[in-house]
Formats: sequence, C-alpha cells, structure tokens
Amino acid sequence: MQAIGERLKQMVRLVRRKSHQLLESERTTVYGADAMLMVLQLVLAEVNKQQSGEFRVALSDVLLAWKHLLTDKLGPRPPDGEATRPERRAVILEAYEAFLKRSNAVDLVHVLGMCQQLSDDSDSVELLSPVELYEFLSGSTDVSDTPVSGVPSTPSAKSRACGSQVESAVRRVFCSYLSLLVNTKDDLALALTLDVPSRALGPLTFTDVKHAARRTGMSLFLTVTSFVRAVQLGGKGYAPAPSDPLRKHIKGLSAFVHFLDNLEDILGETSDPSVCGSKLVCAICGALVKGCDSRDICAAAEKTASQLKEEICKVHQVQKDTAHAAGTGISPARPKAHAVNHDTAYVGREVVKVLLALLDNEAVTQPCTNKADLLSEDQPVLNGIKGTSVLTLFRSPQVSTGSSPEPLKKRVQSRLNLFKPKMEPRGIRSQFACTYRDDNDNELPLNRVLHFPSSSQVPTCVHPAAKPKRTPSTSAKSSEIVPRSGSANPVRAPGSDTAVKKTTKKRKQADMEMENEPPEKKKQQPMKMSIRTTTTTKKKKLIAGQATLTNFFRV
Repeated sequence: MQAIGERLKQMVRLVRRKSHQLLESERTTVYGADAMLMVLQLVLAEVNKQQSGEFRVALSDVLLAWKHLLTDKLGPRPPDGEATRPERRAVILEAYEAFLKRSNAVDLVHVLGMCQQLSDDSDSVELLSPVELYEFLSGSTDVSDTPVSGVPSTPSAKSRACGSQVESAVRRVFCSYLSLLVNTKDDLALALTLDVPSRALGPLTFTDVKHAARRTGMSLFLTVTSFVRAVQLGGKGYAPAPSDPLRKHIKGLSAFVHFLDNLEDILGETSDPSVCGSKLVCAICGALVKGCDSRDICAAAEKTASQLKEEICKVHQVQKDTAHAAGTGISPARPKAHAVNHDTAYVGREVVKVLLALLDNEAVTQPCTNKADLLSEDQPVLNGIKGTSVLTLFRSPQVSTGSSPEPLKKRVQSRLNLFKPKMEPRGIRSQFACTYRDDNDNELPLNRVLHFPSSSQVPTCVHPAAKPKRTPSTSAKSSEIVPRSGSANPVRAPGSDTAVKKTTKKRKQADMEMENEPPEKKKQQPMKMSIRTTTTTKKKKLIAGQATLTNFFRV
C-alpha cells in the first residue's frame, strides 16, 4: 500500500490529465491543508462581521469550524442529536465555497470527489478514503517520505514543517508569486505578495483594492492590473477618475505590476522550463533580499530559492520521463506551427505545466503542526511593517468618525472657556454715541457712571467735629484788614466797619448751614472722584483768610 502523500499526488495528476472534463480552467489552483485553513479563517471573520459587526475570529473558533467543515464536506453521518446541519455551519460552508470559486481554486476534498467521478481512470490510481483524507487534513497522520518507484523524491515536507516560522512565511511568498503567474484570480496569493517586499502598500491600500474589485466583479490582481494599465494608457475618456481611491497608491501598485510583468517576460522568453523556473526563483529571491534588511529573511530567501530550483528540475524530469513512456512528447493541446506567436505560447505553456506540478506537490505536503503560527496575526515581518497577516490585510482599517475623545489639554481648555465672561458684540457707534440712550439698554446714565461732581460736592466726614464758638473779640480781630503796604497805622475808610460786619455775618450763617446738614444727605454724595476732579478741587481750595479778603473786594 502506497503512502498517503504519494497517493494524493497521483490523485492530483489524474485530475490534471482530465482537467478539460472536470475543471473550468486548466490553470485552476489546488489548495492544500494550510491554504484551506487560512481561507476558513477569512470566511469566519467575514461571517462574524455580518452578524456582529466585527471582522475578528478566535483561534479556538477556527479549529472548531475546521472540524465541522471537514465533516460536512467529506459527508460522514452526523453525530447523534444533530440530524440537520446548523444554520451557521451552512453559512460558513457556503461562504467557503464561494471564496474558492472566486479564486478559481479547488481543495483536496474536491480532488477526492472528482477522482471518484472518474470510475474508469481511477482504477489505476489508489484513492484515499474519506476517513484517511480527514485524518490527513486534521494533522493526525504523518506523510511518509517513501518514494514511489520511478519517481524521484523531493525535500521532506516534515523537515520543512519543522523549520522556523520565517522560512515557512518566505516559502509561502515564493509559491504565491508563482501561483499568480499560473492563476491570476488567486486572491490569497495576491494578499501574500502585494506588499512583500515593501512597496508602501499597507492595509488601507488592500482595502481600496478589495472594494474596487467588488464594484467591478473582478479578482484583486485583475483590478490592480487594469487600473495601472489605464493610468499608463491615459487619455481623456479612458484614464481613471481623479476621485478614484487607488490613485493615492499608484506608485506602489505600478511597482507591483511592473515586477509581475518582468516575471511573465521571463516565463515567455526562456525555452527550457528548468532554466526558466530557476530564473523566476532567482528574480523573486533578489527582490526579497533587496527589499528586506533582516539577515534571517535574506538567509531564508536564499535557502528557499535553492530548494525550489532543485524541486523544479526534478518535476521537469518527471514530466519528460512520463511523456517518453507514453510514446510522444507533444501535448494534445499544443498550438499549431502556423499559429501567430506560437513559439512564445509553446514555451509559456510548458513552464506553466511545470509550475502547476510544483504547486500541486506543495499542496499535498503535510499540514503545519502549529496552527497558532499559521493563523496568528503576529506573522514574521517581511516588509518592515507589523501586522502583515492575511487576516489583518482583509480587515478594513478603522476610519476616524470624529467621536473619539480629544486630548486632555484641549478638553480642560474648552471647559475653562465656558466660565469666561462673554462680551456681547457691539455695533460701530459714532463719536457722539455717549449723548444718546438706547431703548433696550438698562445701563445707568453716563453722568451716574463717570461721577463728575461739582466743586461744591467736596467729600466731608460723616460725623464732623464741633467747631469752637467765636467770641466777639476774636471776630473783631479777624475783621481787621491788614493792608499790603508796609505802614503800621492803616487809614480806614468811613463806613467800612459796618460793611465788613455784614459780610462776615452772612458767611458764618452759610458755614453753619453746611455743618448742620443731616448725614443722610451727605452719604448720598459720591465718594469717588476722578483724578482730574480731585486735582481741580485741590487747586480751588482757599487758604485761611482768603475768603474774607475776597468778599471785601467784591463789595
């Protein structure tokens, strides 16, 4: 009895020979166990987003759904108490099949089903039972390395599985580039190669490409290629609109398409498939080494390149031996000699057949034993940017809606501004506006605000001290007039004593009235005066005896 790995290879070869009967396209990609698990993770995250609004999934949920998916696809009898498939499992299976169809890919379960349909040709091939395939995909059965007679052995899948996580990630990148040359509808391959090496194409770019692909109904690679070609051709009515989101990433997308064009040129210009495959692997390795600064990544790229060169040569040798054993080395679908550009088409076809066989061998290798390394978002950084896993790329980045809290400094300042007095805006008023009063203005009159007291409103004490009473002798002495001249015996005019006495009496009465004024009225007098009014009052204050002399000259 042959090993499971070799039996799987024979089953895939049988499907390739009958691809015109079973597959929609000759370039259909076969997904292995690891690729199936990665697709299931994306499908579960998409289902969770539709149901709960969050594109996330736990590792335990993926492993549980993986067992349910294999059970539903392989078709064993459901467990007791579960006569019908739950609704969520049906939705997941439907989304999984839609992803494979959109990517022009089939998995190993589909391969088993197609081999069972070929009853005549499958007699020469020993098929796996559904139980054996379930154990192989779930990782409970090891793939034996015992080669089949006449078929050279390839590097052990078990040894590759035991390699480091960086080597596994680098090998997936190599195979994804080769897969894009074979199948341009492979969305999973584009997600693994779009920004490796770094082309400044992060999750935002991948999200814009994904949305554009959904609008046009094309694959991710065809969406990128058609956009770059439209920009290169230009033209008023042919170039993309200025508002196209992909215009922001034109530089990185052009670099990606240019690199794929170089690989396609190598594929179509080299006649020997072994030499062509070696050139393709060297070109990919050179791009990774040039774009990455890590020594581990460079070493892993060089090691993977040497392994793939050896495997391509062995696959090509197997195909030549098989063709000679069949009696002819010409494929039935080979173009005719008189066809246009038949040499390039022929060379490209042979290389594509070798690459398909290489990818098929990669698909039937033993699954990765550590599922956390395969599905975790903390993948090795191959492009200098963290978070380069497939799940992170397919998750749309969160766009700020403006509802996030502001920094603490701004919030404190805005709170303080609420307590500041607000000045009401006033219109432009003339220079004589102070003489008018607005109807809606409740302010005090201008003369009440500015306090312009008269010269007589001099502030006095609330409780003035009592002045001493004047005696007749004192008043008589004060009524004497001293002339300005220096004579000792002044001459008085007749009747002057009577006039002076009347004037003095009137002045005394006025002073008594001011002193005996009630305190309530004195309180009503304004206590505040401007600096200018106080200065004027000080200037007008009379010295002792000046009032008597002034009244005398008024008479």
